[in-house]
Amino acid sequence: MRIDKRMDLQQAARLVEPGASLALGGITLYRRPMAFALALMRRFAKESTPGELTLLPFAGGLETDLLISAGMVRQVRACYVGLEAFGLAPYFTQRANQGTIDIVEETEASLACGLRAAMAGVGFMPSTAWIGTDLPKLRPDVQTVLDPYSGEQLMAFPAIHCDVAVVHAMQADLRGNALLNGHWGVDREVVLVSKTVIVTAERIVEKLARADIPGPAVTAVVEAPGGAFPTSCHPAYPFDGQAILRYVETAGTDAFPALIDEWCLRHKLT
Repeated sequence: MRIDKRMDLQQAARLVEPGASLALGGITLYRRPMAFALALMRRFAKESTPGELTLLPFAGGLETDLLISAGMVRQVRACYVGLEAFGLAPYFTQRANQGTIDIVEETEASLACGLRAAMAGVGFMPSTAWIGTDLPKLRPDVQTVLDPYSGEQLMAFPAIHCDVAVVHAMQADLRGNALLNGHWGVDREVVLVSKTVIVTAERIVEKLARADIPGPAVTAVVEAPGGAFPTSCHPAYPFDGQAILRYVETAGTDAFPALIDEWCLRHKLT
């Protein structure tokens, strides 16, 4: 039986419900699902939904800041949110300082352990991470356990589950199999712990010979050439430094909406 999971960006954006936890693939300024983030912003601008989102970008960048700029985000769980050499993520920094978004303290270790626990089907993953630090004071939900074999005290990081994961790929096929072409970040992991998985891809083909993301885990595939712009999608294209600088310079000014309109037009979003 022929399976075809193709959707357009607007249809895929409707798979995100209000209050959902949303994992964003890629890492910092590499292979971020920018076209999808813009489609989600467009939907919110027209319908005032979906709001109150919890973002799980692992190391967040431009895509995270975009959704925060639109007022769609209630909580962020990430070990980093910023624009690397281009400085701070302006809207994340502003809203965090104002206290209008909830920042859950995370590290690479806590996020990795939480994802591993979810993939293993258990409630937590033990680790020596955070032992001897003040981080547990900021996260009272993270408990400690005793290793029954050594008697050592360990942190028990709770499992992390997501409602929706969005990943940008180099290629995908009709069944949802997707090729990331290296530099995976935690994309393969968030796919496995999410109820709904959306893959945007530079190109959709009939069938892939190999895949980094398995089709049975994927809900929808969207053909989005240049879908990571202005972040990079190696080896197809590098990040656009001038575009990212324009974002930083226009954030919070009257010129910002025009920049977002320009990017939406580039991704054929109305």
